[in-house]
Amino acid sequence: MVKKFVTITSLIALTLSLFSIQPDVSHAAPITDANSSIFGPNVYVFDPSMPASDIQNAADTIFAAQEKSEFGSGRYALLFKPGTYNANVRVGFYTQVAGLGRNPDDVTINGGVNADAKWDNGNATRNFWRSVENLAVNPLDLTKTPAVPKDAQWAVSQAAPMRRVHIKGNLLLFDFDANWNAGWASGGYIADSVVDGKITPASQQQFLSRNNQYGQWTNGVWNMVFVGDANPPAGTFPKEPYTVVDKTPVIKEKPYLYVNGSGDFEVFVPSLQTDKKNVSWAGGSTPGTSLPISTFYVAKPDVSSAADINAALGQGKNVIFTPGYYHLDDTIRVTKPDTVVMGLGYASLVPEQGKPAMTVADVDGVNISSLLFLAGQQKSSTLLEVGTAGSSKDHTGNPILLSDLFFGVGGMVAGTADVGLQINSKNVIGDHFWIWRADHGAGASWNTNVSKNGLVVDGDDATIYGLFNEHHEEYQTVWNGNGGRLYFYQSEIPYDPPSQGVWMSHNGTVNGYASYKVADSVTSHEAWGLGVYSFFRDAPVKLESAIEVPNVSGVKIHHATTIWLSGKDGSEITHVINGAGGRVYANSPSDAMRQTISEYVGGDTQAPSVPGGLQAIAVSDKRVDLSWTASNDNVGVESYDIYRNGTKVGSTFVTSYSDTGLKANTTYSYTVAARDSAGNQSAQSDPAAATTLKEYISYNQIGWTASASDGSNPGNMLDGNMSTKWTTGKPMVPGQYFTVDMKSAKRFSRVVLRLNQGDNDYARGYEVYVSNDGTDWGNPIASGAGTSSVITVDLANPQTARYIKVVQTGRASAWWAVSEFGVYTDTEKSLDRNGWTAVTNPNTNNTSVLFDGSMSTRWSSGTSMVPGQSITIDMQKVQIFNKIVMDSTGSNNDYARSYKIYVSNDGQSWGELIVTETATGPFIVSDFANQTARYIKIEQTGTNSSWWSIYELYVYKDGSTPVQVSNIEVSGANGANSITTKGGTLQMNAIVTPAYADDVTLTWAVYNADGSPTDKATITANGLLAAVKSGSVKVVATANDGSGITGSATITISGQQPVVGIKVSGANGATAITSKGGTLQMMAEVLPADADDKTVTWSVTNADGSPTDNATISADGLLAALNDGQVKVVATANDGSGVSGSVLISISGQNKPVSSIKIIAEGGADKIRTKGGTLQLYAEILPADARNLTVIWSVTDPDGSPTDKAEISSTGLLRALKNGAVKITATTADGSGVKGEIKIVLNGQQGKD
Repeated sequence: MVKKFVTITSLIALTLSLFSIQPDVSHAAPITDANSSIFGPNVYVFDPSMPASDIQNAADTIFAAQEKSEFGSGRYALLFKPGTYNANVRVGFYTQVAGLGRNPDDVTINGGVNADAKWDNGNATRNFWRSVENLAVNPLDLTKTPAVPKDAQWAVSQAAPMRRVHIKGNLLLFDFDANWNAGWASGGYIADSVVDGKITPASQQQFLSRNNQYGQWTNGVWNMVFVGDANPPAGTFPKEPYTVVDKTPVIKEKPYLYVNGSGDFEVFVPSLQTDKKNVSWAGGSTPGTSLPISTFYVAKPDVSSAADINAALGQGKNVIFTPGYYHLDDTIRVTKPDTVVMGLGYASLVPEQGKPAMTVADVDGVNISSLLFLAGQQKSSTLLEVGTAGSSKDHTGNPILLSDLFFGVGGMVAGTADVGLQINSKNVIGDHFWIWRADHGAGASWNTNVSKNGLVVDGDDATIYGLFNEHHEEYQTVWNGNGGRLYFYQSEIPYDPPSQGVWMSHNGTVNGYASYKVADSVTSHEAWGLGVYSFFRDAPVKLESAIEVPNVSGVKIHHATTIWLSGKDGSEITHVINGAGGRVYANSPSDAMRQTISEYVGGDTQAPSVPGGLQAIAVSDKRVDLSWTASNDNVGVESYDIYRNGTKVGSTFVTSYSDTGLKANTTYSYTVAARDSAGNQSAQSDPAAATTLKEYISYNQIGWTASASDGSNPGNMLDGNMSTKWTTGKPMVPGQYFTVDMKSAKRFSRVVLRLNQGDNDYARGYEVYVSNDGTDWGNPIASGAGTSSVITVDLANPQTARYIKVVQTGRASAWWAVSEFGVYTDTEKSLDRNGWTAVTNPNTNNTSVLFDGSMSTRWSSGTSMVPGQSITIDMQKVQIFNKIVMDSTGSNNDYARSYKIYVSNDGQSWGELIVTETATGPFIVSDFANQTARYIKIEQTGTNSSWWSIYELYVYKDGSTPVQVSNIEVSGANGANSITTKGGTLQMNAIVTPAYADDVTLTWAVYNADGSPTDKATITANGLLAAVKSGSVKVVATANDGSGITGSATITISGQQPVVGIKVSGANGATAITSKGGTLQMMAEVLPADADDKTVTWSVTNADGSPTDNATISADGLLAALNDGQVKVVATANDGSGVSGSVLISISGQNKPVSSIKIIAEGGADKIRTKGGTLQLYAEILPADARNLTVIWSVTDPDGSPTDKAEISSTGLLRALKNGAVKITATTADGSGVKGEIKIVLNGQQGKD
């Protein structure tokens, strides 16, 4: 799994008082005893009497071997007998750590049992296949004396369960990278556990917590599911990515190994529980039954064969698979009720003969747990099959339990299997599966590790908790049984479809295969907390819907999420469920990466109510804030669609929205519509309008100087640093002032005196003066009273001057102070950043946030500032500009300490630098002479331990001289100039010249070709042309800047008048052919008369539509009779409408039988006189127009018996062989049995006649 999420998490240190418990030891057992148990050398059974250093050594040795062994063959179990241990156990791949107590607190480890991701720089997305269970951990740093508290850590992803664990402190579910960022982690599972402190998932993207208890769960990213937890976090999905189910409806906890009071091994089998909340051992011991180890066959790799294991199962034994690989030449068959089959240390089963690795009969109470099934090189139909096809036995009272079962197709072994897990039995409980088709490792390629489906559920009433299922080549999950319930689903669809064409479902008509597929026949199904993720690595393919379910009221989906992790440009998940929900296709903006549906109920057709009370407030020159009252819906409002000037611009699941990236001083009209998860949308609200504020931008103040009547350091007002300020050093009195020299005359319309929020040292009154020589000040251009820490003075008339003086006119005991003084112009306009891209050095993947209009997102270099770091901006077209602003406000120490700016038209040749400057604060303004270019490169040249970060980057141009549109060139997308399909559309494009015109927006319209109004097509505000009728239209784009410039293109529309009916008849109304081989010209009347394509294709069949040999028909409709009977003549429209018409035609006179045959010899001869002579015979058939004039010739003796005196060919040529008389017969071939006969005498064949 390759998943992305970057955040910085502040962790609060533990302050709990802890204690160290030392065991009461009477004698020390040698460490060599640890792996000498009945379970073989890869199972270490530790005793508290063993030296702590020896236990630590053993654990460290195993971890060293397993830390990076993602696809290695090592398999280990570390088991701790009841007691207390001092150890820091780091858990690597294919390692199980478990206590051997009856309850978790019977085993306490002071130190830790931790999974970290140091081997991959904090990236835990590949920390698979490890577990911890049935023990308590007192998390301590044992390297300190005395030991001090620390956080426990379980930074894992799939197939790494934590069960029955008591953490006596805090728990982290992630690791840090080298820069102390929270490293990536992609999902996990905790059940039946207690964490006394808080659980911090940080960057964990999805997680299932079942029947747990904890002090606090701190956060979520995309998909966190809590089932039966004692105190789950509160929140409203999707704002908080939490799915909370109060109680676990039905569960059996997983069987586990323990040591009884006599020191003997037993296996405890927990009993069935319903409507369970909190851990199973909250009130004492977990309820259930113990089985002595004598009832188990202990299987060992390379020793136990499939035959051995099946023999034991046949004798009623349970089975424990000890760690290792089991290469199976036959299927393991579990046939008896209540059988327990469990693995230790990720025991791995590999079918080698193309058979299932294991099958389970349709019997009560079977428990299968803790096994890893790996597909072999010969394809298996399934790896594990539970029940037989069509199983119908009710197991409600004693269901089959499948726990911690993991499946691999490829990765470890280059294998292949059609299905990972097939569930046929009813009432099955599944508790944690990872069913993985490998995306890396051995055999990981589209045509090698072939796997159709991960899970197929055919049995009714199955309940599954924690289904991780990914990368299979068709549906990941197929659920055919009724009454199914699923709690938590995490699925990545395959990375590697080589093209869209090979990855199509529904007989090649739908893009991709849904991850979660509930069969159309299902009438009841419910699922909670589903996440489907895409990373189309190899081709730009699309998936139509992540989830497909029947549209019936008994099917309900709660809290579904789709995520675009990464992928080829053009790849996407188009919808969440059944065509509902938006598409995910990029990492930015946020709704391009994540889409959600809160509640989906099949069969819902009721739209939400209309949103009310819409208000629009302009809060800046680029932003309007909207708010409204919530809508109501019978199922639930999923989201609200925002329309600006009639065009949808965004969606939100709350009742407010900020529309950013707008033009300054422009009026916008808004409406809002509510939508539910079934796609039902309300009518749009009443409109609300707002006009954005005037745009102001400050000048670059580097080099400016300041002087003041009082105080010191007036330059602090110009240093860009809000932590410094100038002050008078004494109370405010009238006449105090400061003067700013801008070094050259500048046009400005606003000045701002700024202090930090809450600072009371603002001027109580003020007057503003300007001068070009610093001496002659004239009258004040503005005056007023200050009321807060920020004083903004907008000038009624813009000024052009070099010097500005601000005089304080009020009185106060506070000293007058200014942190920053800013001078602003309204003549420079920010460029439209829509579509801009950037690349950086060092390379980062979040550059789009530079242009997203949000000060809550930022781009960062990810490393400390060093010379040579850069940002290269592609503005997508040539622009004229003279100012760049880099705003790092909010990370005030992350600004570029110094920088250079270059421009280019091709992104390759940069020429001379246009700016080299040093910055002093987080808001950097760089002014320069007009530049005309497409690309801008900003090179950071300073050195600082801080990262280089920017929240927003703007580029400005001089707006004092308007630049109007001079030309518009209009064309269809990809050069298309026609629409040929019924109701088809064509996206119209326009190239505006010059590209840097002030306003390049357009208004689209469509007319008839002569410019008159048309009803042949419509066009949207975005230029999408939709065909209505056939004909030619003129599409016109008009500049909105008042220039009057237009551009146009003519588009031909056809295919809009389809055929709606065809009436077929014979010429002159004839309905029959009665003459032998007769013909009839067929006619087709096509409706409507003005249909675009009135041509038809003719065909003829039997009356029932089956193929016929009674007639043929030409392309022009000429029907030719062959045999008697009735035929159907069909005319089908050629316009693709599928419309056809037909008529029945009767055919007779074609099948006259033969009534008589007369045989005539050539020349009237009745003898053959020459040796071997021949005589041609002819058959005269009546009637002459009989259906079949073919005859079959034969020759016999006169009495009809076979003869050797002559022979006759199929054409009636008689050849003499012996003397005598013969009878020649001609028999009709039409089946009537009519014959003709003649007698011929043969002489001269043997001596004298």
